Amino acid sequence: MTSLVPVADVKRDAALVAAVDVARAAALEEAGEPAVGEHLDVVMEAERLATHLFACTNPAYVGWQWAVTVARVPRLKGVTVSEVVLLPGPDALVAPAWVPWSERVRPGDLSPGDVLPTSADDLRLVPGLTGSDDLESLASSAPLSPGQWEVGLGRLRVLSPIGRDDAADRWVEGDYGPDSAMAKHASLDCSSCGFMLPMSGPMGQLFAVCANEMSPADGHVVALTYGCGAHSEVMPALAEEPAPGGVAPDDLMPGDEVIDAEAIEEGAEDIAVDETPDAASEDEPQV
Repeated sequence: MTSLVPVADVKRDAALVAAVDVARAAALEEAGEPAVGEHLDVVMEAERLATHLFACTNPAYVGWQWAVTVARVPRLKGVTVSEVVLLPGPDALVAPAWVPWSERVRPGDLSPGDVLPTSADDLRLVPGLTGSDDLESLASSAPLSPGQWEVGLGRLRVLSPIGRDDAADRWVEGDYGPDSAMAKHASLDCSSCGFMLPMSGPMGQLFAVCANEMSPADGHVVALTYGCGAHSEVMPALAEEPAPGGVAPDDLMPGDEVIDAEAIEEGAEDIAVDETPDAASEDEPQV
């Protein structure tokens, strides 16, 4: 709600404009003497209908105004009071517009026990009968997930193309997408990693699940173009120097490479030359 705006094409009514005392008396009766200040303005809202504005002196409503609407009938000079309300002025401190709870919730706000209903017209979902493109992928994933569930016997609604596009955009732009700091410093991507678990369905063309406990993406959906230093085929030559001691998943930083130190040692033993001198014979004098 904002302050009143004068109507340009309404002629000012002399009787209503002059009824300042009548309007002040109505404001004093409503709010009391300490809360009503000076007369600020009079606004013509319609023919024979005007509103007088008085400053509100209540310290809890700084910048607000008392609005007293007065009117008169045709061919009569008598003025009557229609209503008295408190309205915010141009500099008043007002509360922000109310937003429903379902629209205020952001990703990460949901706590244990919270319930977030999904609206019936959510564009991200469509009835399960229309999910024909997921039938083959679900039927082939496991015997416990028959494709017949998608015709209304299992999930009533499935992801719509809009829902899939939203999820794909969110995952690509997230921490496990190709533009993350970790991926930009990686020499190899997830598409060639042995720890990559493929996904079925339409999303399997772009994403997979990481199954490497040493990777920061372990257990997360990753873009096939994502990468980290814990790639299964990282060669020892790509690592600058093995880190001393064990390496935890949280220790891996952008640009780091994890190598198998034991494999390096075994390879070194295979190519090492045995330079141990032959044992001296019993007949030769010991030196």
